[in-house]
Amino acid sequence: MRRGKPCGTLRSVDRDAFEVLVRTALDELPDEFLRYLDNVEVVVEDEPDPALLRSLGLNPRRATLFGLYQGVPLDERGALFGNALPDKISIYAGPLCRACRSPEQLREQVRRTVVHEVGHFFGLDDEAIRKLGY
Repeated sequence: MRRGKPCGTLRSVDRDAFEVLVRTALDELPDEFLRYLDNVEVVVEDEPDPALLRSLGLNPRRATLFGLYQGVPLDERGALFGNALPDKISIYAGPLCRACRSPEQLREQVRRTVVHEVGHFFGLDDEAIRKLGY
């Protein structure tokens, strides 16, 4: 989970262009990580639902998310794990666009958010991901 605050000035980005940023960030992941993501759905959503924010202990009036991983991390899967729905990584366009002041900053923040959420898929917690610079 990546928390973000709406504070930037980049207000509107074409949805297709935003999705290209997310696809590019995924494509730039090393192959040794990409091969594990075959049953992970990565989706772009406009905004995190306020009920979701509340369920995560966040106040929807003061906090938002840039991205969210939902699923069972690889390091928690046992030998009998299977027949499960795909894991899901949501990337939230609205908060990311509002937090960035330039297309370059948006590109970098999308990349960082994608890497951050993929880190959760691999079982890393927020502290470990931050230590890696994401």
